[in-house]
Amino acid sequence: MCVLMLCDYVCVQAQKLLRERLCHQKLPDQPVGLDSQYKHLLELLRRTAVHGESNSVLIVGPRGSGKTMLLGCVLRELMSLREVQKNVLLVELNGLLQTDDKIALKEITRQLHLENVVGDKVFGSFAENLAFLLEALKKGDKSSSRPVLFVLDEFDLFAHHKNQTLLYNLLDVSQSAQTPVAVVGLTCRLDVLELLEKRVKSRFSHRQIHLFSSLSFGQYVDVVRAQLSLPPDFPDPKFSDEWNHSVTKLCEDKTVEEILRRNFNGSKDFRSLHSLLFLAVSRVSVSHSTLREADLIEACRLISADSKANVLHGLSILELCLIIAMKHLNDTYDGEPFNFQMVHNEFKKFIQRKSHSIHKFEKPVVMKAFEHLLQLELVRPVDSGVCKVQREYQLMRLMLEHGQVMEALQKYPQCPTDVKQWALSAFG
Repeated sequence: MCVLMLCDYVCVQAQKLLRERLCHQKLPDQPVGLDSQYKHLLELLRRTAVHGESNSVLIVGPRGSGKTMLLGCVLRELMSLREVQKNVLLVELNGLLQTDDKIALKEITRQLHLENVVGDKVFGSFAENLAFLLEALKKGDKSSSRPVLFVLDEFDLFAHHKNQTLLYNLLDVSQSAQTPVAVVGLTCRLDVLELLEKRVKSRFSHRQIHLFSSLSFGQYVDVVRAQLSLPPDFPDPKFSDEWNHSVTKLCEDKTVEEILRRNFNGSKDFRSLHSLLFLAVSRVSVSHSTLREADLIEACRLISADSKANVLHGLSILELCLIIAMKHLNDTYDGEPFNFQMVHNEFKKFIQRKSHSIHKFEKPVVMKAFEHLLQLELVRPVDSGVCKVQREYQLMRLMLEHGQVMEALQKYPQCPTDVKQWALSAFG
């Protein structure tokens, strides 16, 4: 009994360790294969932090190429310098979160801990507000300001802000001698400079650091093996050896190799790989204490599951019938928009033919089902603005492919045979 409990405990500890590793990746001491980019960025930011020299730079590369990792390693190295630790301020903004300049300015104020200084002051312009914030950071002797590092993740999204006011003012400050400021932008768009207005572009230093993933499939598999292996200092060496041996065998399996290659070809981003491995590790239990091929197959199925097809499995028979009616209208009119009245007529024709197997629904009930599909965003109005047309005649489009509807029908629990035959028929 005690031996069984010990085995259970060891298995749970191994699973916990691997899940934590996949969720919380530690930064490497130095990014592998990015030595020149690392030295270049470190030197740029060091000149701002130590010598008060303003700079601006863009880190450009596809998702998963290591932009955030590179910047994280550089900042960690920079903050380890004694003269930098208590002097430099870091402001991190993200284009997905700070969707306009007003929100961005509030976030800058919060991160610089200047809410009390700003108080209820009213500023005439964005530039005036930013200048006040930077002025408030001056040291007691008023001779020098504290250097500020601005990190703009998803930099291209800031270019869509009205008049690009945030970018203009940050880059303008970095060009002047007022305050030592470094502006670091991270983006996956190679054409990002084309998005900038002329006045913004003229204030940018045009320094760009390009990152491209040179990872081969062999190296990718090595990463998988390293991520799934237990460390040498694991409490139970016997279990650790068995686990690591099973991981090595698993990585050599043809089916697993195919899954990993598909994932590799789709995205070299390690975040998507960690999601896949996390799901596989989560399936390990006391009854099977090693990773199996079936675990990775199931994890792959879950991660690549079609969310819209899954929504279809939860629809009522009436809603499913309306989806099939829309599919037939799409096939008949070659993808042209349709309205509720057309869908209702198509559904009525089916009911008249198969009245013995499907319950007859009143028009208001059918309308309610149609509106539910609209809420689920399986159907979308062609004109998203305010429409003066009656609801029954408002033009709609089906947001599902033919294959998604057919796949959902095959998996729909206890779907009436007549409904399946209607979906398979070439006419409504």
